[in-house]
Amino acid sequence: MIPPVRRTAFFLIALMLVFCRVHAELVVLDPAQSQGTWEGWGTSLCWWAKAFGDRDDLADLLFTMKRVDVLGQKLPGLGMTIARYNVGACSSEPVDGRRMAVSKAFPPYKQMEGFWIDGAHNDWRSWKWNVDTNQRAALLKARDRGADHFELFSNSPMWWMCKNGNPSGSENGKDDNIAPQNYGKFAAYLATTARYAKDHWGIAFTSIEPFNEASADWWKATGKQEGCHISPATQAAILPLLRRELDARGLRDLPIAASDESLYDQAVNTWRSFDPQTKALVTKVNVHGYQYEKGDRHGLFEMTRGKTLWNSEYGENEPTGEKLARNLGLDFRDLRPTAWCYWQPFDGRGWAFIISDVANKKLQQVNPKFFVVAQYMRHIRPGMTILTTGDAETVAALDAKNRKLVLVAHNGGDQPAGRSYDLSKFNVPDGTVAQWLTEPLGTSRYREQKGGNVSAKRLDITLPAHSIATFEVQNVSAL
Repeated sequence: MIPPVRRTAFFLIALMLVFCRVHAELVVLDPAQSQGTWEGWGTSLCWWAKAFGDRDDLADLLFTMKRVDVLGQKLPGLGMTIARYNVGACSSEPVDGRRMAVSKAFPPYKQMEGFWIDGAHNDWRSWKWNVDTNQRAALLKARDRGADHFELFSNSPMWWMCKNGNPSGSENGKDDNIAPQNYGKFAAYLATTARYAKDHWGIAFTSIEPFNEASADWWKATGKQEGCHISPATQAAILPLLRRELDARGLRDLPIAASDESLYDQAVNTWRSFDPQTKALVTKVNVHGYQYEKGDRHGLFEMTRGKTLWNSEYGENEPTGEKLARNLGLDFRDLRPTAWCYWQPFDGRGWAFIISDVANKKLQQVNPKFFVVAQYMRHIRPGMTILTTGDAETVAALDAKNRKLVLVAHNGGDQPAGRSYDLSKFNVPDGTVAQWLTEPLGTSRYREQKGGNVSAKRLDITLPAHSIATFEVQNVSAL
């Protein structure tokens, strides 16, 4: 006999589950309502790769789907296919009696070494190609593990191209720090690096991004990283020079991405400022996700229709991953990118997937965020079609080739939540579906189990409080 207290507990749990089902939010999925083909997930290689770029285990963790032994745990590989390579702005070499101005807050592991030592010559006398070994190693390891999108991007022009010789920024952060006489040299620097990588590294970059958060006013001479304010008008002046330099080096098919603005609203303003000729030079629009829950995501999507749109950088100091899940859901619903990249998988505190002492090349602790992002990256794969859900807490993708429907659902509330998915526009059999569960505030860490049931073309699920779960429905096809 079940004791009265336990009978009461079972009754309450059953009642709660029934309540969740009855009041579950209904999401209708339609294969005809899609947001394009998913290109992939990725990361920028600076700064972490300067420290860890020679490690095969971390390359496996990021760029394969293997189980990888890290910090005594068998972690699920994330399967990234995008690597963003940062062409550096720093050098210890003097130029015309000057040396690079270095902010006291600018640590060595964030000083990315650049290749064009000075602008005196465009041959071996002015170029030094043997620097930045670890970041280049990470790039090659990513390629060898199946990455197929490589973006060359710049945080700042070479220090000697800057007005004050400081790659961290101008004195007030509001003035352009690239000297006008160096616009052409900056374009040549990027184009030459892209050509050299193709000829000597075996890396054919698939896009090139000359600016990084360029409209921001926080790139100051006292800063702690490379950065350069470049106004939209100056961006528009540099873009045709970059196109010319690329074409002159036989890279006519290398697309330009712009402008990697920090905020959605900054990206809207920059894009709106460009004239049609400038917009025509940009094949891919990049934006960063640092406006988090705010900003005109959908406005940027609407005004850049016809261009490829990426969230090329995201990060925040929140270790559980719930903020990441919320903002990723908003991106899929409103921004509708075809790729998404994280800034620093190895970093301090909550910013990281794995907390690391990067300066001393030590890994310390795996954040729950790692297991949250694994839900998305391991299951929503390149080549899948992203379906429009209208729900910021559900991401849906259809793998037509393998007849699989993937749903990644987030419940950020304090109580269990029911959700129902209308699959009436698909051929789909009845039965239970596979589930992977992460509870950032609990104990589940990407735990595989049975979860959810398809009956009469409807999938009903119940999500625990503060959880992210992936459901894979097999043998699915569009009607």
